[in-house]
Amino acid sequence: MRLRVLDFGLVGALRSQAVYHGLAETVTSASEPMLSLASPDTPYVCVGLHQEIAREVDTGYCAAQGLPVYRRHVGGGAVYLDRDQLFTRFVFPRARAPRHAAELYPLFIEPVLRTYRDFGIAAQYRPINDIHVDGRKIGGTGAASIGEATVMVGSFMYDFDTATMAKCLRVPSEKFRDKLRQTLNDHMTTMARELTTPPARDDLLARFFHHCHEVLGLEPEIDRPTDAEWRAIEAAEAELTAPDFVEMQGRKLVQLGVKIAADTHLTESAVKAPGGLIRVHLLNREGRVADLMISGDLTCLPPDGLDRLAAALKGVALDAAALTGAAAQVLEAGGIETPGVSPSDFAAAILAAVEPAP
Repeated sequence: MRLRVLDFGLVGALRSQAVYHGLAETVTSASEPMLSLASPDTPYVCVGLHQEIAREVDTGYCAAQGLPVYRRHVGGGAVYLDRDQLFTRFVFPRARAPRHAAELYPLFIEPVLRTYRDFGIAAQYRPINDIHVDGRKIGGTGAASIGEATVMVGSFMYDFDTATMAKCLRVPSEKFRDKLRQTLNDHMTTMARELTTPPARDDLLARFFHHCHEVLGLEPEIDRPTDAEWRAIEAAEAELTAPDFVEMQGRKLVQLGVKIAADTHLTESAVKAPGGLIRVHLLNREGRVADLMISGDLTCLPPDGLDRLAAALKGVALDAAALTGAAAQVLEAGGIETPGVSPSDFAAAILAAVEPAP
């Protein structure tokens, strides 16, 4: 069976995100697996599905620099993107991909690892979803369910502008921003840093296609989008720029805040788990969850899983055992996967938001 390769080349910033969203919406159980390739011709900032833009992005800086901010349907964190990254997006019918999210990462990361190694870069898989070279990150990946498709996104990192990335993120002070930039420099690497001469795009893709065939058992074949796929990509561009989607987490927070009453307190927390940062906004009424919003840079499949979890935890006592047990039951019964984030992690984040007693 073939792997349809749709190479969009250098495209507009919005289209570089919209292509795989649109392709995924066209997938049926009878569709062939696809690999989408693209790089943006202008830079932008992209935030994860579950993030609050106002919490993560310095929107004032981005506006002043003409950097658009888009939300994707994939979890994870906010990132600055430009033409120095070659995006790789596998779009598979759900039945053709591993069932569990934790199994997606090692499978679809493996062709990338082998390609890097072909050029002398000692890339290694680091769970949950990262690629490292001698302890430095050279790429992250993300998984999502979009329509009837399983999507796995990643990139080949030719270079990375850590200085601009640090300016795009919201931080508490300029001193912290300087530290963030230095941390990015110390803990990230790129082909430009690892190699005297990074490989040409065609050479890299030739090796990548070879390893896709080895690992996935599919024959990569260059193809063109159908008319229906182009229409879906254009529809995805409209959706990704719609205010209701871009500001979806902010609207949830507003709706949560207006419910505050005399005996109810709105508090928040941020707790780091192996699978990402969990942000919680909690309405606490008499020692129980009155309402809850869960966001962050974690991965959650299906995409509405965090909202379903938050809704199901209403009324649960603000107690570690009660919250952990209830979260575990909801995640299991709902088939909700949060790789690297356990029920006890959610409980810890909620309890961290509890207003301390006077």
